Amino acid sequence: MSFIDNIKSKYITGTIIEKFIYINIGVFALTIFIKVLGGLYNGEQNFLMEWFSLDDNLHELLTKPWSIISYGFLHAGFVHLIFNMMALYFIGNLFIQYFTQKQALNFYILGTLFGGVFYLLSQNYFPLFDGMNTTLVGASAGISAIIMGITTYMPNYQIKIPLLGFVKLWHITAVWLAFDFIGLIGPNAGGSFSHLGGSLFGFLYVNQASNKKINFLDLFSSFFKRKEKPLKTVHKSAKRKQNTVKNTAPNQEQIDAILDKISKSGYDTLTKSEKEFLFKQGKR
Repeated sequence: MSFIDNIKSKYITGTIIEKFIYINIGVFALTIFIKVLGGLYNGEQNFLMEWFSLDDNLHELLTKPWSIISYGFLHAGFVHLIFNMMALYFIGNLFIQYFTQKQALNFYILGTLFGGVFYLLSQNYFPLFDGMNTTLVGASAGISAIIMGITTYMPNYQIKIPLLGFVKLWHITAVWLAFDFIGLIGPNAGGSFSHLGGSLFGFLYVNQASNKKINFLDLFSSFFKRKEKPLKTVHKSAKRKQNTVKNTAPNQEQIDAILDKISKSGYDTLTKSEKEFLFKQGKR
């Protein structure tokens, strides 16, 4: 099997997240090829970037309406591409464990759309951007929608990060949003607005679809809440030689609690005693 055939096979059999990654990498490679070819002929404009990036001028949107979606598959450079694809791979694969691949497609596309709308509104409303002419590219708005969607659905899910250990998903998302908020007056302000637009879509979609209200005060209080050790109760028998019958019936409430913990935070977050208990119950 040739290299091209191998790529085609992986694309066909891959998940929607893997397909998005292949498409973004393919489009970026095509962009580089056109840029190099155009440079050989002294061309300054890359028609792919020119026709498919999102311009801040509303009149330009009328001539290329597809650009409000197509910009989400273009990237300004290699580092920009790699960072976005890494984020999409890790958070996207977590997303499709709890949502369908069709929903992942919707989040990426509609998140990109919301991000584009936020970008256009910001560039044409705030005085800070008067006299500027910018264009928007990047998959970050669609990725932001996916991140915020899965965070809204299970904010306390824990991810193991090297050197940091287990970190709750909403903590990671809070840092992501903080950088976007700070960037609203930075050199990539338009990109930050688009990220926030995608994030807003992800939050509203999951919150509305699941009728799940997020209590942010509870989230922040859990961050500072001190974990208390359970109290041990010691029972002394009046008759030391009295025979006792061991209760072999499984504690269903404890089993349910452990399974719920696995679904929210993963198997690795179980304590040693919980793993042993679950193992023993599985052998019954």
